[in-house]
Amino acid sequence: MTQPARAFTNDDRWSFNGGTHTALYDVLGAHIDGDGTIFRVWAPSASRVEVVGNFNSWTDGWALNPDNSGVWSGRIPGVGAGEVYKYRIVPDGGAPPVDKADPFAFRAEEPPRTGSVVWDLDYQWNDLEWMSVRGARNALDAPISIYEVHLGSWRYEPGGYRAMAHQLADYANELGFTHVELLPVMEHPFYGSWGYQCTGYFAATARYGTPQDLMYLVDHLHQNGIGVILDWVPSHFPSDSHGLADFDGTKLYEHADPKVGYHPDWDSLIFNYDRHEVRSFLLSSALFWLDKYHADGIRVDAVASMLYRDYSRNEGEWIPNHFGGRENLGAISLLKLINQAAYARYPDIQMYAEESTAFPMVTHPTEFGGLGFGQKWDMGWMNDTLAYVAKEPVHRSFHHSELSFRMVYAFNENFTLPLSHDEVVHGKGSLLAKQPGDRWQQLAGLRLLFGYQWAQPGKKLLFMGGEFAVPDEWNHEQELPWDVLQYDEHAGVSRWIGDLNDLMKDQPALHQLDSDPSGFQWVIGDDAANSVFAFIRFGREGSPVLFVANFTPVPRHGYRLGVPTAGNWHELLNGDNQRYGGSGVLNEGTIATENVPGHGFDNSIQITVPPLTGVFFGMS
Repeated sequence: MTQPARAFTNDDRWSFNGGTHTALYDVLGAHIDGDGTIFRVWAPSASRVEVVGNFNSWTDGWALNPDNSGVWSGRIPGVGAGEVYKYRIVPDGGAPPVDKADPFAFRAEEPPRTGSVVWDLDYQWNDLEWMSVRGARNALDAPISIYEVHLGSWRYEPGGYRAMAHQLADYANELGFTHVELLPVMEHPFYGSWGYQCTGYFAATARYGTPQDLMYLVDHLHQNGIGVILDWVPSHFPSDSHGLADFDGTKLYEHADPKVGYHPDWDSLIFNYDRHEVRSFLLSSALFWLDKYHADGIRVDAVASMLYRDYSRNEGEWIPNHFGGRENLGAISLLKLINQAAYARYPDIQMYAEESTAFPMVTHPTEFGGLGFGQKWDMGWMNDTLAYVAKEPVHRSFHHSELSFRMVYAFNENFTLPLSHDEVVHGKGSLLAKQPGDRWQQLAGLRLLFGYQWAQPGKKLLFMGGEFAVPDEWNHEQELPWDVLQYDEHAGVSRWIGDLNDLMKDQPALHQLDSDPSGFQWVIGDDAANSVFAFIRFGREGSPVLFVANFTPVPRHGYRLGVPTAGNWHELLNGDNQRYGGSGVLNEGTIATENVPGHGFDNSIQITVPPLTGVFFGMS
């Protein structure tokens, strides 16, 4: 017999109504209690709440009782795991009743069905070894490269989460990725939203199996040394009738005024971040995935849309805050609260912000006025870099500063450099298709893009398919075109990614000081005429690494570069190596420094810079 469910205490009510409850999932929702189930739902403006489901033929509802916190509760005997249910909510004032899915359900029916499912989350984890060391694996000085995955279109597996666990762990390890980031696995009715139109903030999508099946996927990745980051969406939610919208006949979860509570970009609703119970709901949801699913990080989606009341709105379409400003003060304080709570309970995880503006101190501690995230996506780097590489090489000399500009701000935050799903959809084409020129130049340009990304200070993120140069943009209705790997030009890009990941791990200079300006020094940042960039990466230990990039299809022979250390240098990786599909222009053997000053250093070397290539050099 299942253990008794936890009581909903006065302390729970106080913290729930006060906006500080971090584990509402332990008390609200459906909890198996011996030979029955206790149901609790927040619906303060309802005149009556019933539970309907398979067990009462969806007609003779089981009435719940309200308390002074707005929570209705009751125990139904004989209802156990697997029963499908909804709450039949009768709004106050005579409006017709509406059937709502449980906001705190641990499981939902597989879409298009929308019922909630009574379930427990018992699971025997086997990832103790990973959990004991993950703090070092998630640290700011750790080598981190993230493989971003949409499970439904990565690789079709009839076994769902469990089958994908083995494929994904083997593949990530083969290519050297340290983490996998999953597009939202929270339940969502519209598959085409990729999970970003979420209705189940505590329910893993049933499309690929049970909650325990998803736990198995995370567990297996952990046992194979791979961290797991989950996308999470507190910025908006869909208006589907079974979901959170107008939950008890009132604007309960969303803000009542559409100038604050409606997202024009996504045709969706915005949470009322100032309402205490909503704050407890979102705070509990974030910690739930860290707690019950052992997530190693949460990537918070569309943070910019939360921070600003005028986000994507014209004049007259938004309401200033009570100081007259554009900042959403409730959202800002909530994000701080979530980050504080997450790191307090799980100091070995990482919180990532997808934040596309110059909002200050996103990754600074809250006690110093920051938002408290650990990492921020560098959207500026992504936009500038993709705009630059889309230009014909003959024109790049006029846009040189689009690449060099990043170093003006590169250490203001702790950055992750993303080439994400958003860059290969809606007519934007694949990363390969963005490159100009013939097919050889496109492939060389793509390898150069990746080499440049891995050389830059910051953690790395790459969306699935980019690692083997998929020809077409991502289509969520189809699995990736794995068959192209039979062609050496695509397999070569895959080998390049694997070797870049190995180099990043092996060379402390390429990861230890990602967020420290002492880890970077320009050698050449102003050679616009040749479209060449060169810089040094330093670590706290080990030798420096020199990276040189040539963004033209013309090789540069006898190119002199100042270096910080006298001795013998050699190539560590060269993207023009025939192993990757390149033309084979290499710097073979050792390259001795000469006592010729250059670029602020006492010594220099002469090299050949291959066409459309990034080259890494290290000390022998």
